Amino acid sequence: MLFALTRDISAAFDRCELTHLPRVPIDLERARAQHDAYEWALVELGCTIRRLDSAPELPDAVFIEDTAVVVREGAIIARPGAETRRAEVPAVAEALGRFAVPQHTMTEPATLDGGDVLVAGRRVFVGASARTNVEGLDQLHRLLEPFGYTVHAVPVDGCLHLKSAVTAVARDTLLINRAWVPADAFPGFSLIDVDPDEPHAANALWLAGPEGPALRGGGIVIYPAAYPKTRARLASHDIQVRTVELDELAKAEGGVTCCSVIWGR
Repeated sequence: MLFALTRDISAAFDRCELTHLPRVPIDLERARAQHDAYEWALVELGCTIRRLDSAPELPDAVFIEDTAVVVREGAIIARPGAETRRAEVPAVAEALGRFAVPQHTMTEPATLDGGDVLVAGRRVFVGASARTNVEGLDQLHRLLEPFGYTVHAVPVDGCLHLKSAVTAVARDTLLINRAWVPADAFPGFSLIDVDPDEPHAANALWLAGPEGPALRGGGIVIYPAAYPKTRARLASHDIQVRTVELDELAKAEGGVTCCSVIWGR
């Protein structure tokens, strides 16, 4: 069974943190409708959803991925790089605790955003970004190594998080924007390049089978409808795609991985 932890969109969403995009008006009701549809897509693909409330003092809380890294053995409670986002963490830790997910908590001076962490089997790639520091990478390594994971730092340039530039779309296949991360950081993987006209198209959410009827075989990728050229490239590699509209959340530097914390048991 797959579980997905999500969070409501704050009434203050238009005050979100921005690093690489200009601030433009966000249609709050449309953003909420898109988030609802995203959650429904997760449900249809076999996930049980648990949505947390938000608050005006938590404008970025919908991007719940940044607060925790969940592997089969448990959760690492992150310490986000933006100080304004650290108030998001306690509610997520409490919610995971209600599911009896074992937890380890990152401590100061480490900073780490979950959006910088790509788990691919027993290999964990961590973006060396403005939000994740060396201490965060080192703590993650010490927490995961006893369970047989290897942790690899990846330089990130031109985007917010590692998973803005590269994500898994099948067991041994990654979708990548080589302008933002070096391709040679991922030896042994097949790489699908985003279309040059769609530099923001590398963020995809792969749900692996066989947890639900729709996930039999290689699984399915939840993917933004805004990138049809890259979606065609995925289809040419026999990657099954379920599209969602997420352009209002993209104005806040969000993507399909950002809006959930997913684990199975």
